[in-house]
Amino acid sequence: MEISPKVIKIERVDDIPLLLAQMKKMEIASLLDTHFPTHGNWQGLSLGDMGTVWLSHILSEGDHRLNSVQDWAGARLGTLKFCLGADALRELDFSDDRLCQMLDYLGGDDAAWENYEREQNATLLRVYDLKTSRVRIDSTTAKSYVAVEPDGLFQLGHSKEHRPDLPQLKINQSTLDPLGMPLTMTIVSGERADDPLYVPEIRKVQNCLQKHGVLYVGDCKMAALPTRAYLAASEDYYLCPLPAVQMPASELRALLTPVWTGQQTLIPVHRALQATPEEIEHIADGFAYHVTLEVGDVQWQETRLVVHSFKHADAKQRALDKRIEQAQQEIEGINQRGRGRKHLDLEQTQASVQTILKNHEVTNLLDVQYEVQTETTTKRAYRGKAAKDVTRVDVTVQTKRNDTAYEEYVRTLGWRVFASNDPELSLEEAVLAYREEYLIERGFNRLRGKTLGMTPLYLSSTTRIKGLIRLLCIGLRVLCIVEFTAREALRKMAEKLSLIYAGNPKRCTAKPTTEMMLRAFTGINAIEVSLGETNWHSVTPLNAVQTRILDLLGLPATIYQGPDRQAESKELALEISEL
Repeated sequence: MEISPKVIKIERVDDIPLLLAQMKKMEIASLLDTHFPTHGNWQGLSLGDMGTVWLSHILSEGDHRLNSVQDWAGARLGTLKFCLGADALRELDFSDDRLCQMLDYLGGDDAAWENYEREQNATLLRVYDLKTSRVRIDSTTAKSYVAVEPDGLFQLGHSKEHRPDLPQLKINQSTLDPLGMPLTMTIVSGERADDPLYVPEIRKVQNCLQKHGVLYVGDCKMAALPTRAYLAASEDYYLCPLPAVQMPASELRALLTPVWTGQQTLIPVHRALQATPEEIEHIADGFAYHVTLEVGDVQWQETRLVVHSFKHADAKQRALDKRIEQAQQEIEGINQRGRGRKHLDLEQTQASVQTILKNHEVTNLLDVQYEVQTETTTKRAYRGKAAKDVTRVDVTVQTKRNDTAYEEYVRTLGWRVFASNDPELSLEEAVLAYREEYLIERGFNRLRGKTLGMTPLYLSSTTRIKGLIRLLCIGLRVLCIVEFTAREALRKMAEKLSLIYAGNPKRCTAKPTTEMMLRAFTGINAIEVSLGETNWHSVTPLNAVQTRILDLLGLPATIYQGPDRQAESKELALEISEL
């Protein structure tokens, strides 16, 4: 009697083995277990292994909700047991209560988190031979629909997500160039100003890196004089633009006057084109001068870099032209007459025009002329009311662009002054370094966007919210390391990766994103087959692009199908062929 093979179970595998193998290579689980020891009554999967499985769910599904993890893990128990080598793994290891306990550990001990960050960074710097010459610092916000409580984490403040009506928390973060990989992170209440957060974050980075001479890059809020003085005293360097408070328009105009008169020579700034790196593009001009600063006992030499960005100037001019056009249209609307439109006298018309000019910031760029027409009519007597003369004043407004003021204003657009105390940093290096500010913003977009899905936050406990954000920050490290490793491997081999663009298999890239590469593993399944009294396991064979990605990441194909499963698959194929 012939026995037909019977499928017992099919599991979605996808990118789970890759993510778990990558996190094992980063030693995430072992470091979490070291720095967040659990209570003696803790049973089952360790906190570190539970954290890596939860992270693989978040990175694979883009969902951080606690109540979705248990069912997801239950549908992949065989895969998770195989990847973790944990035969005793249970679906209950990922219940929402269990995950809440993990967040309590991660969010409840700030000192333990800082120790974890320091050792995790040391591990990654060693394993991946990362350079630590440049660090970026910036902050972002995460909104929520919770009620504002006194001394709570969620407070109303300046919203970077353009929702000032919602309470928020603030995340201050440092990242390592050129990966954009997080080094340190601080979570504070949402009403806090950015300026005082820089020095504490820099101290945390210094404790992690244990070196001096690092260049810290930030926006104009990092240009606060105490922050620059601290970096100068610490034998570190800074690069940041000066805000209008420290470089007012009158002072900037005085710096630019020699440029306009031809007395100041400008240094050109070039960069390689992305499409054709052998070609260069002229992107800016500028010059440098030096000042001596002193704060308390600290005295240092600062280089001021006055830079004219062509692209920035063009964007500013287009925005200016749009504001002028909108202002003229609104002023023209004052001239319209008809039902429902209020009749304005000269004083009211002038007030409305000035309001429009101020709102669009074009007060001195438009010449305004008022034409006043007076018409007197006689109103006849009616029902005991005597006849009288009625005078009606009709005001018409005409505007014209003041070309002289416009040209004077336009030539100041695109100019910005940067400050740095690095004596070896050239003008071109400074401009190119600051233009990579998108690296840290890209990480923030991943945190808030679909990949990590930090917002909206569904938790109410401050401790658990901090724990979840810290877990997501570990996930951001995974994304950055995977991307950096693949791109570096392609760069060293001078090759590109193909077959990862849907609908365009011939398209290649030397800079694949982690999200792209993870999507390439969609559709891999683990199959358990019964043949008589024997159960066999098999996994969908890896295709060419999947194998290529694993090679780029330095991961073996056996993370999907180990030697035992490979042997079982061959034996199963042989048994089926003999039936």
